[in-house]
Amino acid sequence: MKGLVTQLILREKIKTTDARAKEMRPEVEKLVTMAKKQTLASLRLLIARTSQESALKLFYDIAPRYAQRNGGYLRITKTSKRRVGDGAPESIIQFV
Repeated sequence: MKGLVTQLILREKIKTTDARAKEMRPEVEKLVTMAKKQTLASLRLLIARTSQESALKLFYDIAPRYAQRNGGYLRITKTSKRRVGDGAPESIIQFV
């Protein structure tokens, strides 16, 4: 899950299964809320929970965009395609 969260923060949009997207959404929203505090302690917590590169991007680029927003930072869009191997439904998760 840490890898998916890191890639979502770095790319701001990824394609994954519905189940993974639904499980990942609360974790990322909590990280964005933490980054909005803009304190050194919150930056260190972000670095501990994700990679340093993604924590810095979240802290300096993404969180200031949502300073006036109280939640709902992510959007999950279901796609009509299914994964080739097992037929799992896919969706796109992205920042609003």
